Amino acid sequence: QVQLVESGGGLVQPGGSLRLSCAASGRILSIDAMGWYRQAPGKERELVATISSGDSTDYVESVKGRFTISRDNAKNTVYLQMNSLKPEDTAVYYCNADIVTIVGVYRGVVVYWGQGTQVTVSS
Repeated sequence: QVQLVESGGGLVQPGGSLRLSCAASGRILSIDAMGWYRQAPGKERELVATISSGDSTDYVESVKGRFTISRDNAKNTVYLQMNSLKPEDTAVYYCNADIVTIVGVYRGVVVYWGQGTQVTVSS
């Protein structure tokens, strides 16, 4: 089995910063793309940022220049550095990873999700 465990959420004032972490553990052969999603109350889950196994990154327009996604392959961990936070960034943030693992007798890519961490931006 594989688990993704997130940490780093919390309450921050507008203009502040937070750093989210998501560590993968378990039967991991390798990790392809990793990413962060968020879901605000009453809204659909949206993709925030992704990072490929080759460290190529992509961001939703609303966070460009403020958020930075990175990964540490030795630790099977992905990070999201969030600066200049705004109230509209308030949401539950979920990490996601495409993990190469063994399922039964097969080797394949399985998409895993973290449990979510709350980020609240408010004065």
